Amino acid sequence: VQLQASGGGLVQPGGSLKLSCRASVDIWSINGMGWYRQAPGKQRELVAGLVIAGSPTHYEDSVKGRFTLLREYAQNTVHLQMNSLKPEDTAVYYCYADQGKNRSWGQGTLVTVSS
Repeated sequence: VQLQASGGGLVQPGGSLKLSCRASVDIWSINGMGWYRQAPGKQRELVAGLVIAGSPTHYEDSVKGRFTLLREYAQNTVHLQMNSLKPEDTAVYYCYADQGKNRSWGQGTLVTVSS
């Protein structure tokens, strides 16, 4: 699976951004998709993930109530809507897709939250 990520950029604290991750295959052939992030000097962490054919959605505690995964399956795409952004959300964000036992990664997209 090839993943095309987009939507990063510079935003002020309190602002919003929407990241998009588009898969190169029929999304129904994918088990799960979501986003990790890696801030400078820190390990990569799971931000949010969902099951394609199901309802469970996971959010990391620090983003609950601020970030939302949105499904646009007609475009084989999952979005990450990020609201009320904080400086500590600054990181490179990576989307992933699990297809069977294989995990694919998109290219990172930089999100910078700064005034």
